[in-house]
Amino acid sequence: MSPPEARNASRQLKKGQELKITEIRTTPILVPYSKPYHWAQGVIQGACVILVEVHTDEGVTGYGESVGTPSAEGIQSYIKLAGEICIGRSPFENAKLMADAYHALFQALATCSSPRFGGQILAGLEMALWDAMGKATGRPAHELLGGAVQDEIQYFGFPQGETAEETAAEAKTLADSGCEVIYVKVGRGDTLDLAIAKQVRAAIGPDKRLRMDPNEHWHPVRAARMIRKMLEFDVEFIEQPTNCESVTALAQVRANSPIAIAADQLAFTPYDVFNICREKAADLIVLGLHETGGLLRYQKAAHVAEAAGINICIHGLYETGITTCAANQVAATVPNLDDGNQYMNHFLAWDIIQAPDLSLRNGKLPVLKGPGLGFELDWEAVGRAAELHEKQATDNG
Repeated sequence: MSPPEARNASRQLKKGQELKITEIRTTPILVPYSKPYHWAQGVIQGACVILVEVHTDEGVTGYGESVGTPSAEGIQSYIKLAGEICIGRSPFENAKLMADAYHALFQALATCSSPRFGGQILAGLEMALWDAMGKATGRPAHELLGGAVQDEIQYFGFPQGETAEETAAEAKTLADSGCEVIYVKVGRGDTLDLAIAKQVRAAIGPDKRLRMDPNEHWHPVRAARMIRKMLEFDVEFIEQPTNCESVTALAQVRANSPIAIAADQLAFTPYDVFNICREKAADLIVLGLHETGGLLRYQKAAHVAEAAGINICIHGLYETGITTCAANQVAATVPNLDDGNQYMNHFLAWDIIQAPDLSLRNGKLPVLKGPGLGFELDWEAVGRAAELHEKQATDNG
C-alpha cells in the first residue's frame, strides 16, 4: 500500500498543459474507534470508508473518501461506475463530472432520483478531484474555491460514554482543554438523557456552552416535554429532535421551543437548506460533505443559509482525517460558519493521515495550507485498515 506515485509531492502544471484522469482506484478500509461510540441509534465500533484515488497522466494523484455503509462493496461498485465517466477527462471539470456521474447512476435509466444516497457515494470522488486540482496548481483547495474568510476552524468538544458519569468525565476533560462548546448525544431514554444533561453541566461549569442531540428520537410532544426540562441546564440548542423526513415537525418544535433548534439529518442538498430556511424550521443547520456530495455543493448550501441569516455547522460521520481536512478546506470559505463544529477525528484509535497533525489546540484547527486538501497519507496505516476491513468482511461472511 505504498505506490511510488503516493509519495510524490504536488506537481504544478506548466502553462497550457492539460491534466487527464487515467484511473480511479477504490479500497474499502476500516479504522477502529478507541472505544465504542454511543448514540440514539445504537453503538458504532469504527469508521468504514472507501478510499478513492484519482490518478492522472501527469503523476498527480488526488485522494478522497466515501462513507462505506451500509455495504462497502455496494458503495465501491457505485464509485467504480461513476469513475468510468471520469476517465480521459480533466479533474478541473469537477462540477460537470459530478453532474454526469449522478445522471448516469440515478437519472438516465429512470430508476430513481436519490440525491442523499448519491451524495454519500460521490463525496469521496469529488474530494479526490479537488485534491488533484490543488496539487496540480500547488494551491490549497480553499483558494480554488474562492479563498479563505476564516483563519481557523473552531470545534466543539464531543464527549462519549455509555453512562452519564463517563460522558461527564470526558466532557470535563474537553472543557479543561479549551473547548468552549460541549456537545453530547441524548435520545437514549428520558432518565439517561436528563442525567447526562445534569452531570455534564455540573462537570463543565456554568460558562461553557452545552448542546444536545437526540438524533430524531423525540417526537414533537416528547420534544416539548424534554426541552422544558432541559432549560434547567442552560442548553444552547437541541439538534434534530424529530424525524428527518418532516420539515413541518421540526418547524412545529422550533415555533414552541424556548431553546434554539438545529436541523441535521433533514439537510443534505442546497434545496433542503432552502426549504428549512423558508419554513423557519431551524436556528442553525448542521451539514457535512458526505450529505452534500462534496465541497462545491457544501459551499452552495452554505450560501443559501447565509442569505437567510443562518449559520452552518460542520457535520461529522464515520470518517478519517481525509474528511477532517476536506471539511477544513471548504469551511475556510464559509462566512456563516458556526463557531462550534463537529470533530470526529479524536474517536479514531489511529488515523490514515500522516500529516498534518489534526490534534485540536483550544478546540481549534488552523486553516490548512498544503496543496489540494492539505494532507499526506500514511500508507502503512492504509494497508492495516484495508486488512481490518477484509478480516471483518470475512468474519461476517
